[in-house]
Amino acid sequence: MKRNNIRIAVQKQGRLKIPSLEYLESLGLQFPKENGRTLVVPCKNAGVEILYVRHSDMPEYVQSGAADFAIVGENVLYENNFKVKEVKKFDFGKCNLVIAVPVVSPIQTTQALEGERIATSYPNSLRKFLQKQKINAVIIEIKGSVEVAPALGLADAICDLTQTGNTLKENGLKPIETLFNSTAVFIESSFESIQKSGSKIKFLTPPL
Repeated sequence: MKRNNIRIAVQKQGRLKIPSLEYLESLGLQFPKENGRTLVVPCKNAGVEILYVRHSDMPEYVQSGAADFAIVGENVLYENNFKVKEVKKFDFGKCNLVIAVPVVSPIQTTQALEGERIATSYPNSLRKFLQKQKINAVIIEIKGSVEVAPALGLADAICDLTQTGNTLKENGLKPIETLFNSTAVFIESSFESIQKSGSKIKFLTPPL
């Protein structure tokens, strides 16, 4: 379906939501307060609408052209190899994907992970790292509460995002390797799709 406006995907829930909306407001966009139920919200002063979706789904919306832009974490892009263009990095949403083990674990280095079990919600990112390091380990994919996996006997280590490291400490874990650093990024779809609106808005060519 053809559109004459610009559609920007924003995290429906999570730590990127508020700073993403604050960024869009800094560009002069005015939109109604999100009520938690409406998924598509038109701006009051421009041919732009905000699309509230799950964080992990945002790149797919942009890649398919259902959304023209999105503000998403680099970790999501890296995990799924989405084909989208990154046009701006932000100073918010910073975190690290790390491998962590129990403080009392004999595993002290990444090479010691050979033959061990690693629980993660980022199997593709972990698999890339292990292959690069030539480490054979068992990847156990779980969707949430990764930090408790070692204590429950499900895994010997975990691979998960951390922002402050507090959650790891609270669960008796310590990081032994950082796979990559992530931050929020501004992504866009094809050039043709962003020409749908005649609105001249700064974010069409945001500075790198």
